[in-house]
Amino acid sequence: MKEVLSIVVILLFIFACSPPTAQTFHSSLPMRISSPAFLNYGDIPSNFTCKKENINPPLKFRNIPSSARSLVLIMFDPDAPSGNWVHWLLFNIPVSYEILEDSVPENAVQGRNSWGMNSYGGPCPPSGKHRYVFRLYAIDVKELGLDSSADVRMVEQMIFNHIVAEAELVGLFSKF
Repeated sequence: MKEVLSIVVILLFIFACSPPTAQTFHSSLPMRISSPAFLNYGDIPSNFTCKKENINPPLKFRNIPSSARSLVLIMFDPDAPSGNWVHWLLFNIPVSYEILEDSVPENAVQGRNSWGMNSYGGPCPPSGKHRYVFRLYAIDVKELGLDSSADVRMVEQMIFNHIVAEAELVGLFSKF
């Protein structure tokens, strides 16, 4: 019995110490969203806000699961007086794309934000410093079958049973 236990311990040690294969390593990494313009929980530069150009920041997506067929991005302000104020709603984003400054990926759809517009609306808090959450969803559906009239509730209902991964980037901004 001691010999069997010793062999099991040795095998466990060998497997634990052996380097993972590329496939194993990749699948164990969480999906990530980042921006070259600001750090997570860092200040959003004013050119991406109502103070200046009000253009969308560049965003990079990493470790997208192989089961993902498209991406959904929702940018919202959880500190808004009325609750989660949606600044940007983007869906049907191809999994191989990143978002460049002041651009929308080809074939992606911009849904209606909380202003009722189909565009990016940069941070513009009425007072104090607010958090702006860029939430990225990887879903197992290539197209949601929605058009630009869709709002965040419609998109969230459509993706509810199709999310394979999610990630967040939080930026901070104070207008004053």
